[in-house]
Amino acid sequence: MQLSDPVTSIRGIGDKTAESFGKLNIHTVEDLIGTYPRRYLGYGRPVEIRTAPELERITIMATVSTYVKVNKGPRYVLTTLSADDGTGSVEIVWFNSPYLRSTFHKGDTYCFTGMIRRKGRRRVMEHPEFYTPYKYQEMQSVLQPVYPLTAGVTNNQLRKAIREVRPLIGELPDPLAPGLRAKYGLLTKGQAVMGIHFPKDEETLQNAVRRLAFDEFYSFLSDVAKMREENLRLTSGHVLTEEAVVSLRGFLAGLPYSLTKGQEQALQDVVKDMSGGMVMNRLIQGDVGCGKTIIAAAALYVTVRSGYQGALMVPTEVLAMQHFRDLEKLFKPYGIRVALLTGSMSVKEKRSVYQGLKSGEIRVVAGTHALIQEKVEYRSLGLVVTDEQHRFGVRQRERLAEKGDLPHVLVMSATPIPRTLAIILYADLDISLITELPGGRKKILNCVVGTDYRPTAYQFIGKEVKNGHQAYVICPKIEDAEGVELEAVTSYAGNLREIYGPSVRVAALHGKMKESEKQGILQDFTEHRTDVLVSTTVIEVGINNPNATVMMIENAERFGLAQLHQLRGRVGRGNAQSYCIFVNCNRTEESKERLSVLEESNDGFHIAAEDLRLRGPGDFFGVRQSGDLMFRLADIYRHADILKMAQEAVLEKSEGSAADRENV
Repeated sequence: MQLSDPVTSIRGIGDKTAESFGKLNIHTVEDLIGTYPRRYLGYGRPVEIRTAPELERITIMATVSTYVKVNKGPRYVLTTLSADDGTGSVEIVWFNSPYLRSTFHKGDTYCFTGMIRRKGRRRVMEHPEFYTPYKYQEMQSVLQPVYPLTAGVTNNQLRKAIREVRPLIGELPDPLAPGLRAKYGLLTKGQAVMGIHFPKDEETLQNAVRRLAFDEFYSFLSDVAKMREENLRLTSGHVLTEEAVVSLRGFLAGLPYSLTKGQEQALQDVVKDMSGGMVMNRLIQGDVGCGKTIIAAAALYVTVRSGYQGALMVPTEVLAMQHFRDLEKLFKPYGIRVALLTGSMSVKEKRSVYQGLKSGEIRVVAGTHALIQEKVEYRSLGLVVTDEQHRFGVRQRERLAEKGDLPHVLVMSATPIPRTLAIILYADLDISLITELPGGRKKILNCVVGTDYRPTAYQFIGKEVKNGHQAYVICPKIEDAEGVELEAVTSYAGNLREIYGPSVRVAALHGKMKESEKQGILQDFTEHRTDVLVSTTVIEVGINNPNATVMMIENAERFGLAQLHQLRGRVGRGNAQSYCIFVNCNRTEESKERLSVLEESNDGFHIAAEDLRLRGPGDFFGVRQSGDLMFRLADIYRHADILKMAQEAVLEKSEGSAADRENV
């Protein structure tokens, strides 16, 4: 077997399984080896049922106190039993596992590992792992990898397949020179990949992560350095006309508000760049709600008035639709035609947009990655705007820019990154920073609470709904078992419907839904056909509903502070007072200290700096930030020291290359 062989060459993988693996972009043996675990499960000391926290992965050691029941429901076959440890009892439930009837007997003692949830007056642990006490004692010294999954692929299948190809890991080519590895104390590529899949202990895992994170940063920063060098030599054929710049004043005067000083300065930077004869490559970085989008709209307006086309690329279809509607409304009085282009549109709809872009009739287009497909041609693309740039790789931005004859590039990001790290990550871009929020916005009031506060929080949300407002409730992504994430959101929404009754309209949203279904649910929420939206972090980026005044985040301790701040930014977007409730299900001093930062501050950049300080560069474990520059494994906060190390290595390589050119 070779690294380039298809996965069907691995024992136990047939065509059907290979098709499912393909959904995870695993087509060859090398793809499989390069699919790293998302996290690891440890097995700690069992806790008492009486004091066991809810919605947190724990283990209880309990005795089966009832006979096993198997009932067929409308969606699942439910296998249930009760277990007791002398301090309390819990109901254990498995889905579609009737064969477990013969596994458990009244009086048997097992260790059950999973999450306890409250359903009415009952405490329930759904679909837990289970071990004999002796086997569990062995498990306590093991780190179990958890891989990214999709329909038709289980974690056990991936682990088994990777064990089959284990001998080939040592054959992986190493892109780093021995001298570079020695200087920074890095493992070989083979050692690191072996350590990431089969960690003997936390030290082995940490050293493996250190090497693989270095690889990702080094590759990314090498691309950034190359782009920076190329950008400095690029002249632009898309210079703004004086007439267009003058007309911009009328466009701004027509807005129902005035720009802040930060917005005015950012727009001046953009106009100056686009009028200077060189290609603009600028980042507008600002906190959530600071008004970056109107700067992008003004830049698109002046681009069109100068005779060119503009494109706005965003990471999700929901956000693309939102921007399309906003831009269409904004540009309609000026006769500027705006179009939407996303992957889920019909072939006929896409073809119409392709024709409009090629002919030049469509002046501005908002869309997702569909904007960089081969079929898309522009007549005169003068400006490319990418929103939430950290979601796109450097090469994806480059591909969109290549659609025009060296168009200007404007990047927007609300991700609060400490300036020391931003200078490294955005080295190919000039940076405009917007620090203040638009006038009229009230400061969001925050509180960090325990699980016993939930009934009070539900009453408060009900009161806000009665006053005509809306609320979000965020459930964390749970990847321990297939289908659990979906069940967490839908069951939570079901509980809220029972609590509120028909007077409060509750909807559920999660990442496994079809794009059209997501858009419909979000549109209903935006247009106030629902009152409370229970969701995973799929709403994290860019969703704008000024009428939403409450954000309640369950298991807040599971998220990075910067991501919690992003989620909080979905409220406080109107003139009404808004609130954020962080539910802390882990009562450790560490989690209290971390979450207190959010309780005391609404400043995203201060929060990002505190996130970095509190986690520390040596903290390799926990829930990673979502969407950090599309790195598979590296995390700019958790691995900040490795990022700086990779930058040093790239700078040394660049200086060496420059010296070599001078000697030629």
